[in-house]
Amino acid sequence: MAVLTTSFRDGGVVTWRNLMNVRRQPDLLLSATIQPIMFVLLFAYVFSGSIGPDPAAYREFLMGGIFAQTVAFNAAFTTIGMASDLSKGVIDRFRSLPMSRSAVLMGRTVADLGVSVIGLVVMTACGFIVGWRIRGSVLDALIGFGLILLFAFAMSWIGAWVGMISGNLQVAQSAGLIWMFPFAFISSAFVSASSMPGILKNIAEWNPMTAVADAARRLFGNARPGNLAVSDAWPAQNPVLWSLISCALILAIFVPLSVAKYRKVASK
Repeated sequence: MAVLTTSFRDGGVVTWRNLMNVRRQPDLLLSATIQPIMFVLLFAYVFSGSIGPDPAAYREFLMGGIFAQTVAFNAAFTTIGMASDLSKGVIDRFRSLPMSRSAVLMGRTVADLGVSVIGLVVMTACGFIVGWRIRGSVLDALIGFGLILLFAFAMSWIGAWVGMISGNLQVAQSAGLIWMFPFAFISSAFVSASSMPGILKNIAEWNPMTAVADAARRLFGNARPGNLAVSDAWPAQNPVLWSLISCALILAIFVPLSVAKYRKVASK
């Protein structure tokens, strides 16, 4: 019990340290705020007429995908943050302190979850501006936002692992995003998974981002346009449950991997 208390206490200190870095360097928030606004405006006003005959209906469908895509992309903050701490010797300084080793990883992922919260607020405001509305109950909406943030937290652990295996900051800046693009676009974040050909359809149907986007749409009460068919695959019929399972699986895989990798790099 004492070890767990120490881990949470030390993790809170590291979280505060990382949040203070964001406060001192507000440009770090640009990607978390400007990027989602750009995606919303591009898809809502530039591409919506080509994707469907009812742009207003597509904007409602779009927001669930934008929420999932943006918080997933925020894992790049974790990747770059971990690589930066390693390259600057911050991890070496942490090693010399009487603190829990897990606190460094927990502090990084929780701080970046805070960045995702800010991005989520900005996206919600932007969504209301373009005509998106929450049509479900308040409780369902809160569950929807909570599910999106759980996905953000799980993705941060992937980002932490990628940051530690990248080797240096330059590689991390590319590695943090390069795998995200196929992960985001081979999903139903922007179009229906059932419209994709062959194996891409199967990948999209089981993609955790598809599950989170569809779960958010269902919880927010946003109907999909008539031209975007619903897949009959199990994840599409049970998006909330598959979202929870996916997040649990990501955490079960990447928390141990990240801790093991941190112990290895911290012992050098």
